[in-house]
Amino acid sequence: MATNVKVVGTDLRQVTVKVNPGTYLTEILEQACAKLKVSHDKFLLKHKQRQLDLSQTFRTSGLIPGARLELVVRSKTPTVVNVALQLPAPESALFPPHGRVSEKLPSDFTIWQILRQFESGKASAGKSLNITARGIPQINNGTQAGSGQLYYEIPNVVIENRTLSTFVDFQKTLSQLGYNSGGVLMRLSFQKTDRPLADAMREIQEYFKSEEQESAPQKTEDIAMGGVSTSTSEPSGTPSEGQGSAPEVSALSESIPQAVIPQELPTAQDTSGADTASMGEGASSGHRPVTIFSAPASSTPIAALRPDAEEDFAPDISHAKAHQRLLKSLGENKRLLSDRELEEKAAAEEAKVAAIKSIKVKVRFPDNFSAEWTFGAEDTGANLYSEVRNIMANSSTSFRLVLPGARTAITDDGSSTLIKGYRLNTNTLVNFTWDDKVPADIRRQPFLKSSAAGQAQEVVVPDVPEVEVKPEQSAPIQAPPPKSDGDSSGFKKPKWLKGFGKK
Repeated sequence: MATNVKVVGTDLRQVTVKVNPGTYLTEILEQACAKLKVSHDKFLLKHKQRQLDLSQTFRTSGLIPGARLELVVRSKTPTVVNVALQLPAPESALFPPHGRVSEKLPSDFTIWQILRQFESGKASAGKSLNITARGIPQINNGTQAGSGQLYYEIPNVVIENRTLSTFVDFQKTLSQLGYNSGGVLMRLSFQKTDRPLADAMREIQEYFKSEEQESAPQKTEDIAMGGVSTSTSEPSGTPSEGQGSAPEVSALSESIPQAVIPQELPTAQDTSGADTASMGEGASSGHRPVTIFSAPASSTPIAALRPDAEEDFAPDISHAKAHQRLLKSLGENKRLLSDRELEEKAAAEEAKVAAIKSIKVKVRFPDNFSAEWTFGAEDTGANLYSEVRNIMANSSTSFRLVLPGARTAITDDGSSTLIKGYRLNTNTLVNFTWDDKVPADIRRQPFLKSSAAGQAQEVVVPDVPEVEVKPEQSAPIQAPPPKSDGDSSGFKKPKWLKGFGKK
């Protein structure tokens, strides 16, 4: 049964999109952006302050007919998605027990880049895989027929209920398919075509050569969120252990023309080496370890989404007593401190600062990503600026690091230490602000390097246990007993009535 939903753009323009139960939310996003004449790669969908999973269909998303959806701007920095690839037989026997390989990859990777990454990355554990350049001879009644020419076997990728089996489908990214976080399982199979292998290789170069040389090598470096570090080297032509069960793989590695794929190897190695050297590890490049947190998925703070009890805001007797004590202390006369007491107070503060050995400094970036480092007592503002530039995509631009509240900017020099000079005695949040001279086009570019963005992890908010606080109860004030003139009822007779009872 067909229905429709309403999509409201960022400029408050509203469009209507017709949907059916099997329509994917990515299709709704594409149709709405086409009517609003904006790029669908830059937006996400929200419904009642809840970000929608674009990989779901309208039936499984929980939306009602006529739902009102909102377009929100997507973060420019790609997120990390855990991708698992289920291999067909006989390749599945190389990866027991489930026959699948998995790796953490950026959400702006295309399906073709993912397949190439599984061929050459560390997820294959050094075992030679051939996914994108398979060939098979003509077979008639189980025997080889014809001149022995190899025909191309194209990969078929099944993601949930969607099948991707053309070069146009392989150009779609994970984000365009609706996968911006979490994990996704891709089931792989192969289908024989009537195209010769050499012609298919030339067609593959036209579709994907520039794409692999520009984006793939740079975005797969040091994705260390789960301890995974990938490389972009080509699979070796030498058969590895266990390859005897896959005769097509070994036969294909000998029959593929040498000028087809190995041309990409020098460019990929040079690019990945440059990116690895720029990011580096703490011991080899001189930079300290960093923890990167991804941008929040919702514009509403998590604290505002938690339900609060009305009793938490109702004052009790303890609040009244605390207020009375405060008023009493403010009304008392206090003498000024003597010179000796001032010196002792200053010495105590200096001893407290000297006892601090290290602090954690978190820097919040313009795209709401943040990074956290640990600094010692001798580190200065120059060290902090150096660590920030190490993960910036445009490290040559000028910026300022400002402390919250006091609006004090940390200077990029070694004259003042972070702990003693700026009095940072606890874990501190620092805001990143662009210099006024930085142009707007640079500000709109992705802020973090792809290698640094791949390490981003979600901020885990700990659950605070609810503690039931018993209100302070004061002892009830007993009224004094009434005075009586010999009458047990407590009734006091007036003077003019006392004479009537005497004889």
